[in-house]
Amino acid sequence: MNALPPGLSPFATDMWRLLKPFAGVAAVATLIGSVGGLATAALLEQINSALHGSAAISVSAIAGLAVLAVFAVGGHTVAGVLNSVTGQRVVAALRKDVSLRIMGAPIAAVERMKSHRLQAILNEDIDTISDFTSEFAGHASAFAVTAGCAIYLFRLSPVLFLVSALALVVGIWINFAAARAWSRNFEKARAGEDELQKHYRSVVEGAKELRLNRMRRAQVHGVRLSGAADLVARLKARALGLFWAAEGTNSAIFFLVVVWILAARPSLGIDAQVVSGFIIVLLFVKGPIEELAALLPFLSQAQVAFRRIARLSAEFRKEPHAAGPAQPAFLASQIELRQARYRFEARQEGAKPFEVGPIDLRLRRGETLFIVGGNGSGKTTLVKLLLGLYQPSEGRLLLDGAPVDDRSREAYRGLCSAIFSDYHLFDELVAQDAEHIRCAGELMERLGVADKVQLVDGMFSTTDVSTGQRKRLALVHAWLEDRPVVMFDEWAADQDPEFRSVFYRELLPELKREGKTLIVVSHDDRYFDVADRVIRMSAGRIVEAFVPPGKPKSSRAFVADVR
Repeated sequence: MNALPPGLSPFATDMWRLLKPFAGVAAVATLIGSVGGLATAALLEQINSALHGSAAISVSAIAGLAVLAVFAVGGHTVAGVLNSVTGQRVVAALRKDVSLRIMGAPIAAVERMKSHRLQAILNEDIDTISDFTSEFAGHASAFAVTAGCAIYLFRLSPVLFLVSALALVVGIWINFAAARAWSRNFEKARAGEDELQKHYRSVVEGAKELRLNRMRRAQVHGVRLSGAADLVARLKARALGLFWAAEGTNSAIFFLVVVWILAARPSLGIDAQVVSGFIIVLLFVKGPIEELAALLPFLSQAQVAFRRIARLSAEFRKEPHAAGPAQPAFLASQIELRQARYRFEARQEGAKPFEVGPIDLRLRRGETLFIVGGNGSGKTTLVKLLLGLYQPSEGRLLLDGAPVDDRSREAYRGLCSAIFSDYHLFDELVAQDAEHIRCAGELMERLGVADKVQLVDGMFSTTDVSTGQRKRLALVHAWLEDRPVVMFDEWAADQDPEFRSVFYRELLPELKREGKTLIVVSHDDRYFDVADRVIRMSAGRIVEAFVPPGKPKSSRAFVADVR
């Protein structure tokens, strides 16, 4: 197996951590499988002796054969079951570990990875490893049978064994030479599957647009998706073709050895009964050897999958804050960005990376701040800096004058609830006590979604509703979290005019009366009077800050908090 790419050694440690709890069971399964395999080899020896013996077989010999048969069958079965259970437990642990790693990684790393690549790792790669563990389950027995038969063949005829072993070495060399080639094809095919995942998303998420545009349909399916699917098929067919070519060559070598043994027997002076027994066992052991060889394509694909997961593990190192205090921090007076900058990686070599900042912004407790600006002006990046999701490339985020660092970042995030423009709607309430369920029901009535969605065992009965109604369900989650800071990223954009007014004129003022600090990304200038302060973003900088007309003079001091 190829070594892992440089810098990915932590993955080996992670894998051992996952495998260690099951190492004892795996060792027992391997031992039982080995006993079963050796019993099979011993059974063959006894059968061969009985076939060529002159005397009638005794009752004790029959009993011995029965005992060996029980050990052979039982060992193979028990080892297969134990290895299968262990393999699936390892896969389950891997699924949980990769998911936990994604949840614990910096959000910027998750955004760079792209969702279709993550989906491919969570589905394709882990399923590949699952397939490998299933195939691997019975191979301890196959190896033991091969080893036991090899010992017996050597005892029958060292000369014939050495010739057969030499042929086996040639076959192994052919297999591994072919494996290097088919492994490269599997690696390329796996990269093609990333592209396929992206095109699958286009087919599902772009269903409406595709039905309206025949040329787009032809492009997505006829060119992009079909091209990627055909490429993956060609690469996998080429890889499997190499395997079967190697397998066929090995079979040819095997039968040539049998023919040579039959032809050379007179000149070698080997007894016919020895040759007969040797060939019978040799023909039998061909099955376990082919079983071991058939594992190689699964091994190659699992190797590719492991490397993909290893790269993810290397990039998604857990944020230092993950071990911080579980309880949220306390907001006494203000949140502040001081000379904060955030720099994105350049998308193309030589291109200038987009940068937000430097920003000086003080957000006072209980304030309602509107953030406005054109697309790509840096509004969402500013919000992520304020929420502690992005760490400033330069400058600092402060809570009541104290820097938010690795130790306090998790607690700081516990202050904030948010509904992003690209939000994910969870269908289950976090808190499911009677009081929260009652409040959720009242909110759903108030938000006008109770006639479409019900709460069943603390879960929304459906989330298959309109975009605006989905955002109202997301608001139920945010409201029930009851955190001091609430962020709305263009929440009202998908609401009808009547409910948009309810949001700005009723819901936001109510949250403010409860003492919430509100951050609202909005283009609704007719509702700017709801804000205590409005800041305008352009090209990653705050270019304007103003207090809406009609606000008290004390509010105008807020403008001085922006630079």
